Amino acid sequence: MDAYKLSDYELVEEFVKGRNSAIEVLIRRHQKRVCSYILLLVKKQDVAEDIFQETFIKVIKSLKEGKYVDANRFASWVMRIAHNLIIDHFRREKQSKMISKDAYEADILNHPQYSDKTIEQEVVFEQILTDIRNLIDQLPDDQKEVVLLRYYADLSFKEIAEQTNVSINTALGRMRYAIINMRKIKEANGMILTA
Repeated sequence: MDAYKLSDYELVEEFVKGRNSAIEVLIRRHQKRVCSYILLLVKKQDVAEDIFQETFIKVIKSLKEGKYVDANRFASWVMRIAHNLIIDHFRREKQSKMISKDAYEADILNHPQYSDKTIEQEVVFEQILTDIRNLIDQLPDDQKEVVLLRYYADLSFKEIAEQTNVSINTALGRMRYAIINMRKIKEANGMILTA
């Protein structure tokens, strides 16, 4: 079995069953994105590497303890763990010495993007996701396929072209028409897709 072809969900299942190599594939798959995110905020390579390692130690521990319930959001879950560890890092650093907010363009510890959402915000967000999925379902099959592969399966346009046996230009064209058609459907139905 080629572990690199398995989805995040399948790899998590394999890891929970005791196949440790599955977690290595997950780490490699998400390493660049998680590391870049951490480094963007902490701005120090050695600290970023420590937080990255700590992130996946928590991931492994949580998986082994059965604390993760897959909702096809493994990457988001990992990013949330990393973010919480970044906040912990800055809190510890602040306790040992005062951090000047002037060193950062924004107060990253209190940014609304990273705070817990209220129940109302969660409901609105879930409704927006449902509305978007309904828009996608109204597209012609070839356009729907490209949108799902790009945004739900996170494939590149090259991978989409290979999977659907078309050229990259055709895949890009289908995406362009899908976006145009989704806008038309949204406007025709008076939908609002913002919180």
